[in-house]
Amino acid sequence: MTAGRLDHPAARQPADEAAGPQSPPAEAGEASWVQQALREHDEQAREELARQQEQAGNHEQAGNHEQASPGAARHVHRGSPQPLPGTVREELVLERIDRARRSRPRVREDRITMSHGAGGKATQTLIEAIFLDAFRNPLLEPLEDAAQLHVNGSRLAMTTDSYVVSPLFFPGGDIGDLAVNGTINDLSMAGAVPVCLSAGFILEEGFPVADLSRIVASMRAAADRAGVQIVTGDTKVVERGKADGCYINTAGLGLIEGDLLLGVAQARPGDVIMVSGPIGDHGVTIMLARGELGIEADVTSDTAPLHGLVADLLAQADGVRALRDATRGGVATILNEIATAASVGILVNEDDIPVRAAVRGASELLGIDPMYVACEGRLVAVVDPAHAERALAALRGHPQGAQSAIIGHVTAEPPGIVQLKTAFGGTRIVDLLVGDPLPRIC
Repeated sequence: MTAGRLDHPAARQPADEAAGPQSPPAEAGEASWVQQALREHDEQAREELARQQEQAGNHEQAGNHEQASPGAARHVHRGSPQPLPGTVREELVLERIDRARRSRPRVREDRITMSHGAGGKATQTLIEAIFLDAFRNPLLEPLEDAAQLHVNGSRLAMTTDSYVVSPLFFPGGDIGDLAVNGTINDLSMAGAVPVCLSAGFILEEGFPVADLSRIVASMRAAADRAGVQIVTGDTKVVERGKADGCYINTAGLGLIEGDLLLGVAQARPGDVIMVSGPIGDHGVTIMLARGELGIEADVTSDTAPLHGLVADLLAQADGVRALRDATRGGVATILNEIATAASVGILVNEDDIPVRAAVRGASELLGIDPMYVACEGRLVAVVDPAHAERALAALRGHPQGAQSAIIGHVTAEPPGIVQLKTAFGGTRIVDLLVGDPLPRIC
């Protein structure tokens, strides 16, 4: 990770560049709309600067030189937007990021790219501009991991997910138990007790029956461990070359007991941010399992059902405001979703984020940040500070949460922004990536 402060010269770059690491564009079309957005931001910044310079010139003519801040620079450097008199570079960067986020979502590409399924900015734009715009309703609008339904006096959670992981079999799991665990976890993040699942299969002509049997057996074992049954399903077969062996869709139904209400929009300044264990295991495992990079590391997927961990947490600690499982886009994406939904800031400490040495080493070789790497058995919790100690003890008391840690807290300012205090003492913005350096990890 790169150390530096928000007033570092990097802040002179366009907001997306100064905001944090960027993944390589998946398609030329993606790069073009990003560049266009940055140009629009630069033009707005220059227009705003020109207005302020004109105002400053009028003040100078009136003899009000003493009102200028002592360190304000009067010389304009060509080629980069300058901060306004009395405005620090940090504020300029934050204003530009906020301006971009408040603009109406619009898919600029003519065709879908891999980045649209990566969980970052492109995915968020696709969801909000296409799906949410078409299907908008009060149950969908929160965009939580599961919708919460009220049926005859009962509260239910419903979720669905599709799995296209490559390879199908990897150290620590396969697409079968990944599909079951992932849907169980989405229900658990709503505080629901999983009840039943559905399973849909899209199979490619020529896919080995032995591999399908192995996947199905893995799904049955995962469902048994979670105490749920797969009660309905569907199967389709497409021509050879029209799929990649096997894709799975699962949907789940769960029961929410009592008046529990969890959601990222409930985060408040002062709340504590926790993770339930080391991050990035799954994403790095998948990348190395593809065998394309010639890197070997002792790392396995963390895929696991989290319903037991969540049950212990909610039973032993009050004040839990939100839960999210850190899948596509990793912990960084979850933190951005929290900050945006609740209009709060988030500050996390790099030294407090648990990352296994093997994952950190592999990430450095690959040039990626573990904060953006997917997990499949880790959750992020937002907890009232008055109950943080008890909540952390509850997580650590469960085998799947033994290495849980407090990694930061919610702040009032700047709203919608996640900041990381680096190991070197600097601070940088942790923004959403446009795409994902690790596609098809789930």
